[in-house]
Amino acid sequence: MAKFVERVFSGVQPTGNLHLGNYLGAITKFVALQETHDCIYCVVDLHAITVAQPPAVLKSNIREVTAAFIASGIDPRKHIVFNQSQVAEHAELAWVFNCVARIGWLNRMTQFKEKAGKDRENASLGLYAYPTLMAADILVYRATHVPVGEDQKQHLELSRDIAQKFNNDFSDSIASNGFGDAFFPLPEPLIQGPATRVMSLRDGSKKMSKSDPSDYSRLNLSDDADAIAQKVRKAKTDPDALPSEIAGLAGRPEADNLVGIYAALNDGSKEDVLREFGGANFSNFKSALVDLAVEKLGPIGAEMKRIQGDIAYIDAVLKDGSDRARVLAAQTMTSVKDILGFVR
Repeated sequence: MAKFVERVFSGVQPTGNLHLGNYLGAITKFVALQETHDCIYCVVDLHAITVAQPPAVLKSNIREVTAAFIASGIDPRKHIVFNQSQVAEHAELAWVFNCVARIGWLNRMTQFKEKAGKDRENASLGLYAYPTLMAADILVYRATHVPVGEDQKQHLELSRDIAQKFNNDFSDSIASNGFGDAFFPLPEPLIQGPATRVMSLRDGSKKMSKSDPSDYSRLNLSDDADAIAQKVRKAKTDPDALPSEIAGLAGRPEADNLVGIYAALNDGSKEDVLREFGGANFSNFKSALVDLAVEKLGPIGAEMKRIQGDIAYIDAVLKDGSDRARVLAAQTMTSVKDILGFVR
């Protein structure tokens, strides 16, 4: 079996209003993984334009996500932080993967169906082909691990399918070019923690989303202490006290969500939370959650604002990251061209 250097890749779309779901579902994982892996963290701006983006807003959002990475504890000197559009090899490999992936595979992608809605014929080709670009994002660095939320697992499975088919289709050429029995690794998902899928504060059956018209549905990373307190206190609950056992959260999505948020912010488990607060009413529990959320999120929001005030610094981080990422991506594309039989 081929041996691959362990490397983590993941990305966040620059579509504005970064919130608690982005932080707990992705960014905190990024921070933890940098202690144990070589990490590449990308602001995926090519993905953002699958739906129309005002240019000035997109530029601001790219810098906001970069600021959030750094404010949360990602070290851009030790690891790579960059924006996708500065490394052309992402798009180049995506075209190769468009020729490897099968239409039937893409037709099964549930996220396209959800985002395109009923007017599917009017959706962009980019929105449809988004998963092949995501596969290229990962595999252009031959990444072995990807921290993903539950809603991205299907896309990662597609990335594995594409990598496997490429390895099978070009196995003879891969071997003759000195890469053994496989060129691309089959990347593994990293799904960790009690709140990998953070739900709306207004409806526990829906994912927390920046597109929800109600700002009370989410905790934004830019919210100050007063906003955090108000939103948590107004969060939807049910009339019963908190249970003492996990089984007691069944059929109580809002309670389950708030317990999961507390557990994730406190680096604990839902069981830990219920041992502490089981039998308590929601007003007492929400007060504790307010204190914890302000303690954990307040400094990040303040640091984000400070960093966003220094555009030259943000742009320098992105340029340095893209220069380093491009070296790795170019090596992969050179090898892919040799494997495919292109003349260089």
